[in-house]
Amino acid sequence: MKKLNSFWMFTLLLLSTSLVYGQNVSSRTNTFEVDFSDPNKLANSTIPVINWITPVPETSYVQDSRFNIKVQVESAKPLKTITISIRENMETASRGSLSIHPEDEERYKSVVEKTLTLMDGENLLEVVAENLDGTKTISYKKVHIGSASLADATKLNRTDYALIFATDQYDNWSDLVNPVFDSRTIAEDLRKTYGFKVEMIENATQSEILRKIREYGEKKYQPLDQLFIFFAGHGTYDQTFGEGFVVARESLLNDEAKTTYLSHNRLRSILNNIPCEHIFLAMDVCFGGTFDQALASSRGGEEEVYREQNQTEFITRKLTYKTRKFLTSGGKTYVSDGIPGKHSPFAKNFIDALRSRGGRDGILTLPEIFSYVEKLKIQPRFGEFGDNAPGSDFIFVAR
Repeated sequence: MKKLNSFWMFTLLLLSTSLVYGQNVSSRTNTFEVDFSDPNKLANSTIPVINWITPVPETSYVQDSRFNIKVQVESAKPLKTITISIRENMETASRGSLSIHPEDEERYKSVVEKTLTLMDGENLLEVVAENLDGTKTISYKKVHIGSASLADATKLNRTDYALIFATDQYDNWSDLVNPVFDSRTIAEDLRKTYGFKVEMIENATQSEILRKIREYGEKKYQPLDQLFIFFAGHGTYDQTFGEGFVVARESLLNDEAKTTYLSHNRLRSILNNIPCEHIFLAMDVCFGGTFDQALASSRGGEEEVYREQNQTEFITRKLTYKTRKFLTSGGKTYVSDGIPGKHSPFAKNFIDALRSRGGRDGILTLPEIFSYVEKLKIQPRFGEFGDNAPGSDFIFVAR
């Protein structure tokens, strides 16, 4: 066996990414080994594809030494073995390995799920899939275990992004007075107090909204990066479709097909697929609560107490799990735009939460934000969507 030269490496990499769509980005970093001793075998060989189901990030930070992994391996030629190894880094020898020989019914598509016991510090997980032709695919993930590793995680480049859409001027709907004013205030607080990189889009068409979200879907994110998305403007709900919609600048007033609106179903799917681990959506729009599928399809907490700990450990623990959370200004109802120049009721309380700076520890969490808005006359709605993991959160860290 020997490593591929650069030409074959590039060619096989293209083949592997074309065989399986929707594959996790990390699989593109796989390396390959091919047996060149039999040219006929080489010509007819295909490459096994490794898709990580758990964990998803390239690097994970966890407290517990027991760590669950789940991988799916596919191959056009029967699989021979799937080997899982643990090592400290690429240069060190394996600390232990486990080989699985797929059963007959799993020779072409096999799912392996194991709970591993890892050591404190950095662990490199290696998965090797080999088919009967001797073609191997190798894929890696890093897992940091323990409090010290959690604290060290903040030394990575961690960036908080905010993407804000505000519309108060409409071609066919009545104009509003506060969405742009509210959003500019929120944007300024995010920049100055919490160090967010903020981009604000005013009075956008549906196409402009989707193009901008696509830009953020193509960004490269670090494991601890966060993305906050905010919508302010008109919203509507269609009882027949059982779905809520964001009203764009050019949306028609009487559009029975709703093709000029941005549906909540589509928005949920698009945001869930952005390759950022931590996403929080806030919507100050009428019927925004129907972003919650349970409410849309229907007819007609306090934050836990944490022991004292340093800020870096708190931040990385909070950002251990994948986040897909939303907060809307109301449920299946209209909400007030407020008095000109005084913010909408929801925006005012949201801004008050931001300006609290998270209290003594300087970290504002989602349950803390909800405590500022939950007593509004029109009840806001707070929940999760997509691939949200239990225990996840989104944090605003005061600078």
